[in-house]
Amino acid sequence: MTTWIRRGGLTTLLFTAPLLVIFGVFSWWPIVRAAVMSVQKTNLVTAPKFVGIDNFTHVLADPLLWTAVQNTAWFAGIALVFGYPIPLVLAVLMSEVRRFRGLYSAIAYLPVVVPPVVAVLMWKFFYDARPDGVFNTIIGRFGIAPQQWLQSAGSALPSLVLEATWAAAGGTVIIYLAALIGIPPELYEAAEVDGASLWHKVWHVTLPQLRGVLLVTLILQIIGTSQVFLEPFLFTNGGPAHSTLTILLLIYDYAFASSLGGDYGAATALSLMLAVFLAVLSAVYLRLTKSWSTS
Repeated sequence: MTTWIRRGGLTTLLFTAPLLVIFGVFSWWPIVRAAVMSVQKTNLVTAPKFVGIDNFTHVLADPLLWTAVQNTAWFAGIALVFGYPIPLVLAVLMSEVRRFRGLYSAIAYLPVVVPPVVAVLMWKFFYDARPDGVFNTIIGRFGIAPQQWLQSAGSALPSLVLEATWAAAGGTVIIYLAALIGIPPELYEAAEVDGASLWHKVWHVTLPQLRGVLLVTLILQIIGTSQVFLEPFLFTNGGPAHSTLTILLLIYDYAFASSLGGDYGAATALSLMLAVFLAVLSAVYLRLTKSWSTS
């Protein structure tokens, strides 16, 4: 013990103790509390009642769960196809610019600075379904009829993906720009000597050098889009006809919505199921891509 104190162990413990206490109270205790509530029937007022796995069976039997899973997967898929490559393309283009690169970076990052609720309300105004709405006015210039952006079950979810991509792309662009700085310039010089075009430099130099970053941002995007809540909640509240109901929005409905509200056991059960799924998915993904990211 004396040796441990001399080597600074006591000082280390004193400095880390507040962090451990705060992290435990605000991070780990809610997780433990949620695990306990998932096997209880409680309204957070009266004494809880132990119900075992009834909350899980109730959630799995709810037809809205599979609608929410399908919508969430559809949202994540569209965001992956369109939202994943856009930040990389923007970052590569900005890295090739010789002037005003800082200005372009600031413009790209600006949507991240806008408060999320403000951004959603702004886009909700853009999505006005009237003929004189912002987006309908723009497409009207090309002879396209006004669209029911958020009122149609077919276009509501893609409209949410468009706003979410705009709001989140800036942060990923900055990550890619920082990674591009770390690529040795000799590789690009050698490619230019060989007569490589911009596309060949991107394919044979940029992408291999960014492989590790690309793999990390991919799993982060999958996790983030699997937990989408703000856009469907503020834009459509899950409508029309449950076409934008997501897993997190269903969790909210279980706990707080007027039609299903007060079922905190089901809400925490579904939360744990989503957490376990994402944890397993992340572990499998990292295991499969471990050799790719280091080679």
